[in-house]
Amino acid sequence: MKDWQVVLEKYPEANFLQSPEWGKVNELVGHRVILEGSEDFWCQMIVKNAKRGRYLEVPGGPLLDWRNSVVVQAVFRRIREVAEREKCVFVRLRPQLKAEEKAYLEGLGLKKAPMHLHAEHTVILDLTKSQEDLLKEMRRQTRYEVRRAEKFNIKVTWTDEASSYREFHQVQAETAQRQHFVPPNLKMLLAEREAFGENARLYIAKTAANEPIAYGLILMTGNEAEYFEAASTELNYKLPGAYALQWQVIKDLQELGIKRYNLWGIAPPDQPDHRYAKVTTFKRGFGGEMVEFVAAQDMVIKPAHYKLDLLVETVRRKRRKL
Repeated sequence: MKDWQVVLEKYPEANFLQSPEWGKVNELVGHRVILEGSEDFWCQMIVKNAKRGRYLEVPGGPLLDWRNSVVVQAVFRRIREVAEREKCVFVRLRPQLKAEEKAYLEGLGLKKAPMHLHAEHTVILDLTKSQEDLLKEMRRQTRYEVRRAEKFNIKVTWTDEASSYREFHQVQAETAQRQHFVPPNLKMLLAEREAFGENARLYIAKTAANEPIAYGLILMTGNEAEYFEAASTELNYKLPGAYALQWQVIKDLQELGIKRYNLWGIAPPDQPDHRYAKVTTFKRGFGGEMVEFVAAQDMVIKPAHYKLDLLVETVRRKRRKL
């Protein structure tokens, strides 16, 4: 089975991480992408070359019926075979399984990874609800900021121009310095623009004087859209640009028929010092369901080599407050 639309119908939990578009993004930045599928599963794998050795990444997958243990075992044997053939040190995967479904991973020779793989804790909005209900479910302060944006005449538009992506990258680099995170490089952003085409929208909130306040990169596939990347100028400390942007995105996604909006990455509830703690308050203000996916898992292929990766990534996670 190599038809993504059929996959989306069969596995409604799927999002862009297993999509052909995400595969193309990775190919554009130089990674080898391996796609395997049948009537029983879909598995997109990305070969990545790190300084400490090569590894195989399976983001948001594999997609299969986790209740069918025969299929699960066969697919994981195949993943191991691919990793061995590609001379990988380990496989890192994070399926679209909720934390309470972790038992499905038992007996597959996996161990919890030292670093996360994409958003493991997030907020997802149900866009099948009316705008009135969505507003009611927001925090009072969030609802107030959304309405305050109208008084400031903040305008939100979206673009697919490459020049706007370059501008976004520059502002994101400045945001990263203020908030101490590692931003994506320009090559990755432009690859996302090229691969997703009309399913990528770069939203920009501006003042009445046309000054940029906040940016948000939205990626869409099937029934789900992600608030995948963001940036803001210092004007965002004074003006509710980010709130205006989110509300416009929500309304636009509803018009497009998107059913759920993944705000993509919040801090775990028991980690007040987590790097995402501040943005968590903002995202949770929009209501929605807090979702915890299973933590990233590693399948170790070369145990001796893997020990070095484990040590380095454990130290890195602590330093980055992840």
